[in-house]
Amino acid sequence: MSYEPATDRYSKIPFRRCGRSGVLLPEISLGLWHNFGGVDDPETARDVILGAFDRGICHFDLANNYGPPYGSAELTFGRALKTDLKPFRDELFISTKAGWDMWPGPYGDLGSRKYLLASLDQSLRRMGLEYVDVFYHHRPDPDTPMEESLGALADAVKRGKALYAGISSYDGAQTARAAKIMRDLGVPLLVNQVPFNLLNRRVKGDLAPVLEREGVGCTVFSPLAQGILTGKYLDGIPEGSRCARPEGFLRKEWVTDDDRRRVRAIKAIADRRGETLARFSLNWIRTHKWVSSILVGARSLDQLDQNLSSLKCAPLSAAEMAEIDRALAEAG
Repeated sequence: MSYEPATDRYSKIPFRRCGRSGVLLPEISLGLWHNFGGVDDPETARDVILGAFDRGICHFDLANNYGPPYGSAELTFGRALKTDLKPFRDELFISTKAGWDMWPGPYGDLGSRKYLLASLDQSLRRMGLEYVDVFYHHRPDPDTPMEESLGALADAVKRGKALYAGISSYDGAQTARAAKIMRDLGVPLLVNQVPFNLLNRRVKGDLAPVLEREGVGCTVFSPLAQGILTGKYLDGIPEGSRCARPEGFLRKEWVTDDDRRRVRAIKAIADRRGETLARFSLNWIRTHKWVSSILVGARSLDQLDQNLSSLKCAPLSAAEMAEIDRALAEAG
């Protein structure tokens, strides 16, 4: 039986404008960093991708080295496109990135024109696409001129292999410079993708004013700090959790006692509001209007629905935001 998406899908999720562009993104999008690689169950991955679209999530975020192994998340998504989502390509907003290690040698990492454009061609083949909606430089490269890296993005757009250009993990000063370079190249900078959560709030002071001034959107990854902000690591490392998996990004030693103290302080406020820690943490991010979309991962549809339930939380007041800041400062 051929796949037919839910007819009411776009009534299920709010959208936000991405910077000062014509692009609208769902407030919560699906990131394929984890759970969609070759080591994961392909049917579960397909169910989550299609279930996300049924729930109005039309933005799917990937990168060349998502997996593991590298490239396998794009292959997984490509299969879903081919078998189920191809008729709906014009409803989908698909992004991919290059900038971290992908293949051996000097041309498979960082920010050279050769690496970025070769990687994009490979990503398009893996997903069976003629173009992606956004192509990101995945991280700044201190040894390659920014003009070269961003020039490759601009050429990808001009050649029709991407509709928009983005950057990831650029700080405020780098973003301001990138926005000017892209303007000079005739291809506006659409978006910066950054880590942002209750345990990592650095971009609030450094990057947010630049985004608003330049009209650049912001997609957020690691909104739950790799699962730390779900509370599941408060009493140790559960067997089978992401932190316990040998192929995962999060390591046991990265879950510190300082983090646990701060998480307990946040959880006390969430408990008073009658919300889970995860819902509360996502709602806190939504309070920041310069955030265009929050990228969540999901190992199941139930987990995806738990994250989507944060959209129904009552907005946080200014007094509550101040209380959160005080609690985090006191917890160290």
